[in-house]
Amino acid sequence: MSIQVIVPQPKYASQRRWPRYKVDVPVRVIVQSVAKVAIVQGRGSELNNGGMAIFAGTELSIDAQVIVEFTPPYSGQPIRVRCFVKNRTGYRYGVEFITESDDDYESVNRIESVLSSMGSPVK
Repeated sequence: MSIQVIVPQPKYASQRRWPRYKVDVPVRVIVQSVAKVAIVQGRGSELNNGGMAIFAGTELSIDAQVIVEFTPPYSGQPIRVRCFVKNRTGYRYGVEFITESDDDYESVNRIESVLSSMGSPVK
């Protein structure tokens, strides 16, 4: 598995809070509704402290809340994190990690630890 840091381009440098790490990991997207729970297999990429890009063959609306579960590179334990869908192109979605509860913060802190162990971005 190769890891690549994607440094924000000058045009977007002021918009991005964290550098993105290019990863390719399997993800499970868990979509809950009143009547049922759907679990969709997908792929995750472009991970950072605030969210990630996912590809999942399901219809998700902007601002929908989903749960994404994945095992980050160099980590043995899966992470389950609540997310809001922020953008989409076809079945590729940009999700933002939710940090509203102690469990949310714990999940995001685990992601931050994994990213920090992957090394500092090269400018």
